[in-house]
Amino acid sequence: MATLYKTAKSEYQDVDDVLEEREKRSDIKQRILMVASRGVTFRQRHLMNDLEVLLPHSKKESKVEAKQDIDILNELAEIQNCNNVFYFEARKHQDLYLWIARAPSGPSVKFHVQNIHTMDELKMTGNCLRGSRPVLSFDSNFDSEPHLQLLKEIFTQTFGVPKGARKSKPFFDHVFTFSIVDGRIWFRNFQIVEKDAQTGGDMAKNAKPTLIEIGPRFVLNTIRIFEGSFGGPTLYENPRYISPNVVRAAVRSQKATKYASRVADTQDREARARANPLPSDPLKDVFE
Repeated sequence: MATLYKTAKSEYQDVDDVLEEREKRSDIKQRILMVASRGVTFRQRHLMNDLEVLLPHSKKESKVEAKQDIDILNELAEIQNCNNVFYFEARKHQDLYLWIARAPSGPSVKFHVQNIHTMDELKMTGNCLRGSRPVLSFDSNFDSEPHLQLLKEIFTQTFGVPKGARKSKPFFDHVFTFSIVDGRIWFRNFQIVEKDAQTGGDMAKNAKPTLIEIGPRFVLNTIRIFEGSFGGPTLYENPRYISPNVVRAAVRSQKATKYASRVADTQDREARARANPLPSDPLKDVFE
């Protein structure tokens, strides 16, 4: 934990300088529009609410049905004066896909969200001030490949709360960590504790601050990166991604194979019984 805090502390000033430099070059500030599709489950809706609380520069929009014309999200972002869009797309009431797009020109990324755990569900002991700015901590693997560098830039622009954003407070008391494990991006949120947990007073000079998880936590599996906003030429496609429909079909096929095997064994047993009948017992009817 101490190493993670030290890394995050060394990086937050660089992230703050990058965001502030972008705001100096342009009058457009970072604002996020959060939209959900119809059919989201309660857990997916709670995840969206948790992110809305953690990102004070975000705006929430009513549910939309954008399967036919997804370009309507760019129009909603323009109406709400937002230049980033988080679109939570639910399918079959069990799969959740997250679109992170830069409106209206792009780029955009489509993720498959897995292992969702909300703050109410986790009941962690960590806590942070509502509206405070987060420290962004990225895994060193984000600098290894071009598409990971692009994802790091997208996360910096969206999850990094700009200085002076609406509803934000000038405090850094929690850390957003983005780690790459098994080809997926793991998101965690930790509180920075600078007081002694036993006495409640200030820590000693040589003592290091600790991190306590707050939540939520989820895993992002990258599907595809597009050049435009919600479409356009493909910049990157994950070759290791497997659709959840294919996974469920394989599970059903495996169960069907087991059932077919049991039926075949039953038929084979009955055929052997007919081919080798038991000899008749001459004393069978003596005691009846």
